[in-house]
Amino acid sequence: MKRSMIALAGSLAAALTLTACGGSSNPVGNQPPTGQPAASDTIKVGSANFTENVLLAEIYAQALAAKGVKVEKSLNIGSRETYFPGLQDGSIDLIPDYTGNLLQHVDKAATATSSDDVYAQLQQKLPPTLTVLDQSAAEDKDAVVVTAQTAQQYNAKSIEDLAANCGQIVFGGPPEFQTRPYGTPGLEKIYNCKFKEFRSLDAGGPLTVKALTDGTIQAADLFTTDATITQNGWVILEDPKNNFAAQNVVPLINKAKASDTVKQVLNAVSAKLTTENLTELNAKAGAADKPNPETVAKEWLTANGLA
Repeated sequence: MKRSMIALAGSLAAALTLTACGGSSNPVGNQPPTGQPAASDTIKVGSANFTENVLLAEIYAQALAAKGVKVEKSLNIGSRETYFPGLQDGSIDLIPDYTGNLLQHVDKAATATSSDDVYAQLQQKLPPTLTVLDQSAAEDKDAVVVTAQTAQQYNAKSIEDLAANCGQIVFGGPPEFQTRPYGTPGLEKIYNCKFKEFRSLDAGGPLTVKALTDGTIQAADLFTTDATITQNGWVILEDPKNNFAAQNVVPLINKAKASDTVKQVLNAVSAKLTTENLTELNAKAGAADKPNPETVAKEWLTANGLA
């Protein structure tokens, strides 16, 4: 899910260090779960370590605060493998997540791919202390992305078209893509696509974008709301066998903190989120002036009558 990173105004070495910790190249208030739950009247909002998720967490947090809910933030925690335990032990109360990948995290045998089926199964498979509220229309899926040159070279419009030539291609993505069911294991199983080499980079961030731009890799795990794809004329390969399930943005929350007020606020946010405006938010956050995610989130909430 997205994942265009906030660029760090420091060295590449620093970026690489952060990537090893989970993929973010510029933590925004990087605060891993502390193990200390928030007060009973307070919602601790967390996020994964990529720009889109930080933006969504800011939107959730600010929307709740605008309705008088006490909020704490713990942003840029890391991948799902890192933040999910925090939700289970209560050190995080709420996080924006993506339905398909979340379902596969809690049920590795899950086979649902459509939006409605994924959401229904997810509600059944979550641990009893957690729940998801309304899913939004906004969807941000992992995708195999290639340059226009690579697509033309292999006459590839889909992953299936590329499969016979995967052995000639260096693929780049976040470290966890090598082990997640929809990552390289899924591509090998479903499409018989085994890449020549996997380069461990970041979650749709500057390292991956740079590697695809300079030809260090020929294919990458990027995300469908990533503005750099259209900006660079890259090609999202179709996924006819549904390796990547539906990925609707959804609030994942501890049941104990899901009061009627909290539900109403977050469901109202989900009702306004679309793939189009999520892509626009990512483009704003990736602009040359690199606006603060907090500012981008506030502008969106104001424009949509939610703040």
